[in-house]
Amino acid sequence: MKISARVVLGAVAAVALLAGTAACSSDDTATPTAAGASAAAGKFAKDSGTLVFGVVPDTASTQQNYQPLQDYIAKVSGLKVEYRESSDYAALVEAAVSGKVDIASFSGFTYVTAKNNGAKITPFASIITKQGQEPGYYSEAIAPANSSISKIEDFKGKKVCFVSQTSTSGYLYPSYNLLKAGIDPTKDVTPVFAGKHDASALKVSQGKECEAGFAEDVAVEAQSGLKVIAKTFVVGAPMTLADGLPADLKQKLVSGLQNVTIDQIKAAGITGADSDNFKKTFYALAPVDDAKYDIIRDLCKQTKAAACGK
Repeated sequence: MKISARVVLGAVAAVALLAGTAACSSDDTATPTAAGASAAAGKFAKDSGTLVFGVVPDTASTQQNYQPLQDYIAKVSGLKVEYRESSDYAALVEAAVSGKVDIASFSGFTYVTAKNNGAKITPFASIITKQGQEPGYYSEAIAPANSSISKIEDFKGKKVCFVSQTSTSGYLYPSYNLLKAGIDPTKDVTPVFAGKHDASALKVSQGKECEAGFAEDVAVEAQSGLKVIAKTFVVGAPMTLADGLPADLKQKLVSGLQNVTIDQIKAAGITGADSDNFKKTFYALAPVDDAKYDIIRDLCKQTKAAACGK
């Protein structure tokens, strides 16, 4: 998501999802509850009465941003929904590969990386933040407001903030744009990985640990003391379903979520759906499929980013 918009793998070992998820079993086919009568036919990350909802750690307010959507997923499915914000981008990939999440909100890069590493997941929707918007957001190159930096080429030799080596708008697109400017993102700058988009924006605004950097547009807009040097449109972050879930449950979730709007979530009586925070980060879900992320695969080839995996 952008809720937000609001993604090291292959050769880099991914850490486990937040405590609690690691103990979950992906082989539970327990007798279904009354609310989830479809449960007997498939596999769940935890149990047949629960959907584990995995999310990448975009900002400090990620859980607050996702809460109304999480509650709506519970209403649509008739199941309990457990929120699992991963400790970092790589951890969500590992959780997907090992079958420890049922529904997840990835970034484009983490989704492709998870698929490359064997995750059995399928994208079905992406969050949009404004009516009529194409699913997506902007990766922004930033510098302190009083900096002499005025173009991407000026990033050479600087301490540059990225989000994570598996972040779409915080590393993959920035790497591509740096390479286009003749700058090797691994050799010609001193990389600093901030972990979250708001942390990257903050460090750049302070101008000490990072002299320039990258973050998604929502985090940049929320942080004072910055100027935007350049921006690039990023394909929308996908929501996915685990392939092993019961077929009728997957159909129920796709039908109930794929085109849902904030007005429908509010009309369903979901607490927090009318909050300013949610309205800034969510307008609707729009359908997407795997082919939507071929652009990420192409960027992986062009940047040769290690995190792309296989």
